[in-house]
Amino acid sequence: MAGTLWGDREGSEPTGFLLKPPPEFASPPHIHNISYRGVVIEGVIHNDDTNAKEMWMPAGSFWTQPKGEVHITSAEGSGSLAYIEIEEGPYLVLPEEEAFDSGERPANVDKSNLVWLNAADVNWVDVPSSASAQDGPKIAFLWGDTSEGALNGSFIKLPAGFDGSIHSLGSSLGAVVIKGPVSHAASEKALESGSYFSSKGESLHALAAHDNEVVLYVRTNGKYTVQP
Repeated sequence: MAGTLWGDREGSEPTGFLLKPPPEFASPPHIHNISYRGVVIEGVIHNDDTNAKEMWMPAGSFWTQPKGEVHITSAEGSGSLAYIEIEEGPYLVLPEEEAFDSGERPANVDKSNLVWLNAADVNWVDVPSSASAQDGPKIAFLWGDTSEGALNGSFIKLPAGFDGSIHSLGSSLGAVVIKGPVSHAASEKALESGSYFSSKGESLHALAAHDNEVVLYVRTNGKYTVQP
């Protein structure tokens, strides 16, 4: 099953959607007409070429799948959930006989291999100097260009007890809750894992992590500040 969070996966525009495979799912070898990025939200997922040894990626892992490359996608057990993101559509599943080499190469980044940086040490993520670097928000870069106005994606980790905001200074910001719940000032209910919020132009997202650590996948084309 798939549920669109933003965009239209049957259209031509960039899109983000949730993918919920059935229990013990194992796809046949196939290709896609477009490249995509994925983040595991719940359960474990394997995504690789047909001859690869299974590598089960747990929640919080990230992968990319190039267009035209034959691969399989599997989910172990039940309850797996992933976020999928494309830069153009439509998103099609095609037989392996139509494979082609786009020149792109896949990446599978297990949660344990992420490199977390103190957000206070990243010169384009403005964090008040009063915030503790070690105990404060952290960031893990995933893809894209972090120069002014360029599109990029990263994880932001908010520590338990965080009560502050993300101030977007670019033209757009979208965030998927990978590990929740997190309270958002614009929502009456806490946002659980798989939830999404976004904004256009300069904007402020007031967030509270309460007793749990929160991980957000953030897609943006501008700078932002994290304000405890």
